Amino acid sequence: MDPTKVNAQVIDVINQVQLATMSPQVVLTSGAGKAYQSVAQSTAIAVQDATDALRNISTIATTAAGVAMAQYLATGEEKYAKVMAQAQALMQGATDDFAKVGSAAATVLKGFPAG
Repeated sequence: MDPTKVNAQVIDVINQVQLATMSPQVVLTSGAGKAYQSVAQSTAIAVQDATDALRNISTIATTAAGVAMAQYLATGEEKYAKVMAQAQALMQGATDDFAKVGSAAATVLKGFPAG
């Protein structure tokens, strides 16, 4: 048996596999799918980061409001009531930012072709 000769059926199988996995349409669709998954993951990370930021700002605002409330109750000074209002405004701004990030992420993902 000559080792340089390859069975025609083996060559046919290799050609069929290449056609099934490397045709321009398969490569294009596969590439688009991978790109979509990458964009989806990136938008998910952006939303997770926004969630972390919201949680952190919430902790800061709640702590500031708690301290201000304690001081206001102890002293009755109006400046502490203003701090509570500022803490509430901080939380509202963070909530608005979170909603904007979520909406932007959804818009990016919806506008990206899935493949």
